Amino acid sequence: MASTSAPTSTATLPKPKPRLHGRAFYESLGSPKFVVAPMVDQSEFAWRMLTRSFLTPQENAKLLAYTPMFHARLFEETPKYRDTHFQATKQPIGTPDADPTNPFLDGNPSFDRPLFVQFCANDPEHLLHAAKMVAPYCDAVDLNLGCPQGIARKGHYGAFLQENQDLVYRLINTLHQNLSIPVTAKIRILDTKEDTLAYAKNVLSAGASILTVHGRRREQKGHLTGVADWGYIRYLRENLPKETVIFANGNILQHGDIEKCLEVTGADAVMSAEGNLSDPSVFAAPPPVGHEGREYWRGRDGKGGYRVDAVFRRYMDILHKFALEQEPPNRRPLFVVGDDEVWLRDTTARNDDHEEGPARKKLKQDGAGKRSISPNIVAVRPHLFHLLRHFVSRHTDIRDTLARTSPGDISGIEKVLDMVERRVAQGLIDYERTDGKSIEELVPEPAKQNSEPPQKEGNKDEIDPEYESESSIATAKACKRPWWITQPIVRPLPKEALAKGAIKISKKDKKKQQKEQATVLAAASAVAEYANGNHPGQLENTGKGNEQIQNIEDELPESDEKDGGIKEPSINPSAPGLTNDELLNG
Repeated sequence: MASTSAPTSTATLPKPKPRLHGRAFYESLGSPKFVVAPMVDQSEFAWRMLTRSFLTPQENAKLLAYTPMFHARLFEETPKYRDTHFQATKQPIGTPDADPTNPFLDGNPSFDRPLFVQFCANDPEHLLHAAKMVAPYCDAVDLNLGCPQGIARKGHYGAFLQENQDLVYRLINTLHQNLSIPVTAKIRILDTKEDTLAYAKNVLSAGASILTVHGRRREQKGHLTGVADWGYIRYLRENLPKETVIFANGNILQHGDIEKCLEVTGADAVMSAEGNLSDPSVFAAPPPVGHEGREYWRGRDGKGGYRVDAVFRRYMDILHKFALEQEPPNRRPLFVVGDDEVWLRDTTARNDDHEEGPARKKLKQDGAGKRSISPNIVAVRPHLFHLLRHFVSRHTDIRDTLARTSPGDISGIEKVLDMVERRVAQGLIDYERTDGKSIEELVPEPAKQNSEPPQKEGNKDEIDPEYESESSIATAKACKRPWWITQPIVRPLPKEALAKGAIKISKKDKKKQQKEQATVLAAASAVAEYANGNHPGQLENTGKGNEQIQNIEDELPESDEKDGGIKEPSINPSAPGLTNDELLNG
């Protein structure tokens, strides 16, 4: 089991190497198989370090990570934006005091490589200037062509560039022609495999060394996320040159999904986003039976995972060591059944434990031009709400305590950690005392449909048989662990979300559906009359029977316009915890 500690950096940036391209570049990185996805404000340095901490040194050589998505124009023009998002040197990059030979956090050769920096952009010159600023501190620059959020539509970037293939080409080619390191790109699939292949060929011909393919369309987000189509990625693998490097993205909920994805898609590596947020150990193989230690828990059914208190601890220690540049607090050994339980009954210890550690640093610092904010600290609460999603559904008081904690209040977060450790310890004790019955709960059933069973969409062979295409219940059952274990958040499929009222069809699309239904009924009536020998004239082919709804923005939850899907709950002390059914169906 890998250690939480990481070496203190004494490294300098490596000398520039001749720029490689395509598979030669990929192999120079060690041919990584695991990829931490670029996530808006969520794949920052500390989270990347947490993910790496679960891997052995040999396994770490197979891990590639991306920064969060940065806005190219803001990165180029706004020093504060750069400094609050990318901290490669002690002094902000792009300033006279920045020393590239003295690396700090992002892209540090001692512990944060290989690293790709991702930008969104719609102007080749802005993109190039921003890319040149980060080139000394990373291995490649990636162009985001996959962001489906409303802000990307308004700003005309991400997945909303896919209709402008000329601009896509110019953005990538400008970097390919003028940047000292390789350029890569991340796309979403289009409506057909043939269109997606043409899109991929355009990206590669522009100069992209690596192509990441998210097996979902642009409209598949929020409650409409659904299942990623690995068949599209396989189609690209079989129809692009063999030397093309492809990363597959989508449907990675647990460690076992990685090999399945590689086998089904033929991709070179697997990228995980939401699965990694729910369980940063997703790339690590489980320890052998009998070697679980204190951090990993395995139940009577053989299923297990890393404990949320253990992951929470690792995360906090990384923040102390790197973001705050201080030693972590002295901590008691993580509790396992059989340990002394006196501390659980000693309520005064909750505050005393934190007095032993060094004085907590404030988020804001005084004078001397010191940094006033760290992207690693800002991201803490959103990460914890995601990591503890199943935990706080039961322990709502901890949910509310975390929600009340100010961003940057590390002392307050430490108190939340103490609360989590105590609840996990009690959960483990109850599990042993009841012979495992303490975690038995009602298993949710699929939401009842008021209409006839929905027809399957697309070709059946395009959907990975491991994933249920009409219900998320089976997937939820397979992924379910006790509340003290890290585990994925299984999204309901769109039809389930619609049945539960989580999404609603807009008036505009209701009218469109009614019109389409009327057209279908009229056509069916005409066919019936024709079959009965009534031939008043040629059957009119309106061409509308197979029309698909393209403009789905009105159906999307409003929050999709405002954030990346990670939401902190509002504080409501009287609100009950979430049931299993609510966890499953949003």
